[in-house]
Amino acid sequence: MLEDNLDSARPAEFVEALAKGLAILECFDSEHPEMTLSDVARRVGLSPAAARRSLITLKALGYVGQTNKRFHLRPKVMSLGSAFYFSARVDEVLQPELKKLVSTFGDASSVATLEGHDVLYIAHYSEQRARRPTATVGARYPAHATSLGRVILASLPDDEFERYLCEVEPVALTKKTILDKGQLRDILLKVREQGYSTSVDQLDYGITALAVPIRGAGGRTVAALNSSGYSGIVTAEELVANRLDALRESAERLAQTLMRYPVLESIIGVR
Repeated sequence: MLEDNLDSARPAEFVEALAKGLAILECFDSEHPEMTLSDVARRVGLSPAAARRSLITLKALGYVGQTNKRFHLRPKVMSLGSAFYFSARVDEVLQPELKKLVSTFGDASSVATLEGHDVLYIAHYSEQRARRPTATVGARYPAHATSLGRVILASLPDDEFERYLCEVEPVALTKKTILDKGQLRDILLKVREQGYSTSVDQLDYGITALAVPIRGAGGRTVAALNSSGYSGIVTAEELVANRLDALRESAERLAQTLMRYPVLESIIGVR
């Protein structure tokens, strides 16, 4: 729903039409690659008339296409993502560290930030033959079910931490996903104490991961870095024993880079 994604304290200059258009672009995904007008209106929480006006505008701008009565995204949408990719200097700043970790340990490595109750992948590198679709750049998943999300959540100020736990409704992505809020609280408090997070089969079966925070100015966590492997081949305990030190060193190098280029912290960091 559009209302769920908008701050209740909107500034006077808030442009409702722009918000509706962006919400429509975001409502397309792998399970909804094309939709009718009614489908779009229902997913975004708009009236059919409002959804129609936004779709017509997006179509005229080249971001949306239409085949018969079904709408779909056009390649031009990728220009929005690439603008972030280049302004955040992902290739120059983030990818080298991910490649270094993967060259050392194999498997895969990612950087993500927090968007609302979700974690958003902003960089990923893998040499695995069968890449997991869960770790693609731009993927967005419930933070409670990922090592990346948990380590950022644990770093939140107390008021934001408590608000998250009050508002979140954990969803089951596997049969092992932690859903009990009390148990989730205990896990996050432990993560806060130890400074790293692990997860096993929480987001998807076969994913075991270890994550550490990337800190910006004043020690504030702005993103997270992880190293992941296949459950059954590597355990969480093995990740901690063999990869934690290297992961922390990489996170520290990234933090130093953010200090040299403060604008990157604003671009990449948790809002």
